[in-house]
Amino acid sequence: MGLLAKAQTDDLGHRFSALTNLPDFKWLQPPEIGAVMVRGRMGGVGAPFNLGEMSVTRCALMIASGEVGHAYVQGRSKVHAEQAAMIDALMQTERADEVRAAVLVPIAASRAASHQTRAEKAAATKVDFFTLVRGED
Repeated sequence: MGLLAKAQTDDLGHRFSALTNLPDFKWLQPPEIGAVMVRGRMGGVGAPFNLGEMSVTRCALMIASGEVGHAYVQGRSKVHAEQAAMIDALMQTERADEVRAAVLVPIAASRAASHQTRAEKAAATKVDFFTLVRGED
């Protein structure tokens, strides 16, 4: 679910369109946009404080065979939330391997490549500091 929530909306839409014969579904909770409070800690260990609000879109659906899919995604994309919920439901069916190969593995590979590119760019700017020990002769 984290992979789907963090996926780029366009990338998820492109991968999702490769899936065929999507089952009928009914909304348990149609996509709705809201806000959640983001909390932070100084240095990761200090007392928690309210950092601010962030918009999220959530939904829940049930496919014809009875599996329920849920989604919470950052931002205001109802389509992104709907696609993530459908994938969640499909992953509970016999189509899980097909969905994994068509959607999840390519998105994970794309994210890994993006992280690798960022790491390489950051490594190129790394500065190594060294100190020469000076004796008082």
